Amino acid sequence: MNSIRSFRASFVAFLLLPTTVSGQSVVSGQLSILEKDGVRSNDLSNAVIWLESVGSDAPSRPTSVQIAMESRQFVPRVQVVPVGSTVEYPNHDPFRHNVFSKSGPAEFDLGLYARGERRPMRFERPGVYPIFCNIHAKMVAYVIAITSPWSVRPGADGRFSVASIPPGSYTLKVWHDRGGRWSRLIVLANEGVAPLTIQLDARSYQPAQHRNKFGKEYTTTGSDRY
Repeated sequence: MNSIRSFRASFVAFLLLPTTVSGQSVVSGQLSILEKDGVRSNDLSNAVIWLESVGSDAPSRPTSVQIAMESRQFVPRVQVVPVGSTVEYPNHDPFRHNVFSKSGPAEFDLGLYARGERRPMRFERPGVYPIFCNIHAKMVAYVIAITSPWSVRPGADGRFSVASIPPGSYTLKVWHDRGGRWSRLIVLANEGVAPLTIQLDARSYQPAQHRNKFGKEYTTTGSDRY
């Protein structure tokens, strides 16, 4: 599907071996993205970094958050939630929207609704959910549902820090809509922290227009009516 191909990326080769990180409660480091020549990464804060415990279930506390629709955009563009959480989609625009997802772990369609209305969706399965509007082709957002209490969004400079992590074995995961997905096994010991350097590769990324909820191309006629 086009919506899946829209965030393809190459993965760096050094992800294959486990890494031991000395530390009791913090994983920190620097995230960067390889770009085409002359291009500078200006969306590092859209990445999501989280740890999943190996061999035991960490407590997950569902919550309720929002992704608003304003000026034909989803705000925020990326939302991270524990599995079981509800995301509401309030419409602040003076025209109608139709929120849907067809390529994530589960499909949903909230239907067409007007300004002042809001509709919820509960995310019961972990994974990355690309979110679109069936009326406005350029509206794109992502919900990342995780089974972990340890997650962070890096700063604009790519620096990140995840705190309050018990010693043990974890899978460290990173997602970015252009840079793809990154993962590595790490072991947290009891002394200090060794900062990590993580590099994603977006050089092969090619934007691709997703299709509407019926699997058809968008038309400007349809978008102009709302």
